[in-house]
Amino acid sequence: MGFTIGGIREIRSGSRRRGRSSECTAVAEFTGLWGWDVVAGARASGGECSCGRVDCGAPGAHPLEFAPPVPAGATLDDVTRTWGEFPGASVMLAVGRSFDVVDVAEATGRRALVRLERMGLPVGPVTATPEGRAQFFVAPGAAAGLPELLYRMGWDDPTSLDLRGLGPGTYITAPPSDRGGRGPARWLRRPALDSATKPPAARLLLGTLAYVAHRSRA
Repeated sequence: MGFTIGGIREIRSGSRRRGRSSECTAVAEFTGLWGWDVVAGARASGGECSCGRVDCGAPGAHPLEFAPPVPAGATLDDVTRTWGEFPGASVMLAVGRSFDVVDVAEATGRRALVRLERMGLPVGPVTATPEGRAQFFVAPGAAAGLPELLYRMGWDDPTSLDLRGLGPGTYITAPPSDRGGRGPARWLRRPALDSATKPPAARLLLGTLAYVAHRSRA
C-alpha cells in the first residue's frame, strides 16, 4: 500500500495547504494510512434516515446505497472527489478485507483490553459504539471461524457469551461519526501503523475476551 511517514505528513498537511475539509482528511487517513475501505454512510435525525426510505430498518447506521466505496489506498485527491458528493455523510468502514471485528459489550471490552495490555498481547484498534458495544479489529477471516475456535477453547455455548464476529458484508461506523442519531463512535484504542495495517489474529484475544464476557454475565 505504500504506507510511509512521508505519506502521513502529506495527508495531514495537504488539507491545510489546499483548504480540504477535515472530513476528507479523516477519510484519507483511513484509506491511505491504515489501508481500510470506506463508504459514505447515512445520518439520522429525529428518527428519520437520510437515505430517504420511510421503512429503513437501521436509520443512520448503514452505508448509502448510491455512494461508491472509497478503496484502501485512495489519496486525499481521490477522497475529495468522491466525498464532495456526500457532504456530512457518516464515515463507515467495510469489514472483511483488511480486518474482521470481534464485537462484545463495551464493559466487557474495556476490562478485557486492560488485561490484554497488561499481558503484553498484541491488540489492534478498538472502537466503542453509542449502543454500548466494543469492536476489536482482528485479522480478516476470523469471523467465519469464530464459533469453532471458541468451541475448541472449551466454550460449548458461545452464544451465551454475548460475543460475535463481523465479517465480509458488514460495516462499522468510524469514530467520530454519529451512529443512528445516538451519538458518536469513539476509539477505545486508536489505530497505529503496526496494529492497524496488520491486526492480530483473533485467537490471541479470544481467550481473554471470552473469559471476561463469561465472568461479566455470571
